[in-house]
Amino acid sequence: MESVETVFRVERGQAGEDELTAIAVVLLALHRRGQEESESEAEQPSSPALNWWKRPNGYASPDSWR
Repeated sequence: MESVETVFRVERGQAGEDELTAIAVVLLALHRRGQEESESEAEQPSSPALNWWKRPNGYASPDSWR
């Protein structure tokens, strides 16, 4: 008997094969998009003018919510 790794778990209700397939497709698409974005960022030189919205990680006090 083959061992199968559980990837999705349904907390409530009865998810059918079509619903689980839809979830898998969405998650894989999001994962792929994240990989493509990280690859494109690595190819492009970092420019402060283009990345003005990305702030450097500054000091965070011990009481901060971050």
